[in-house]
Amino acid sequence: MTTRSATGANVRSPLTELESQVMRAVWDAGPCTVEAVHHTVSRSRNLKEATIRTLLRRLEQKGYLTHKEEGRAYVYAAVEPARSLAARAVRQIIDRFCQGSVEELVSGMVEAKVLSKRELDGLEAFVKSRKQAK
Repeated sequence: MTTRSATGANVRSPLTELESQVMRAVWDAGPCTVEAVHHTVSRSRNLKEATIRTLLRRLEQKGYLTHKEEGRAYVYAAVEPARSLAARAVRQIIDRFCQGSVEELVSGMVEAKVLSKRELDGLEAFVKSRKQAK
């Protein structure tokens, strides 16, 4: 279920809304059982434990999760942190729509008023601190 992009990076099938919610439960809890994920997700959705088990298997097939057996239970863990996954997704957007230019993406976000003044100020401070560290 993963493919390679032109740059050689693994490209996974995108997450559905429900899969994202399941992944968030795993990211928040760390390695966890089907029961733990079901407990978290069932607070906002009326799903059976078997449905969660199926979703976890699919997420593993897509390359988002891995599992190990502890007794009779499977313990699922994310392959990478949410932040890393988000960064790779943004890289795919940059490559696909911005000809590989991060500057084009950010300037487009500024022009489209996607970023608030507070967010812009925070980014500016972050960039300045990184430049000073080098």
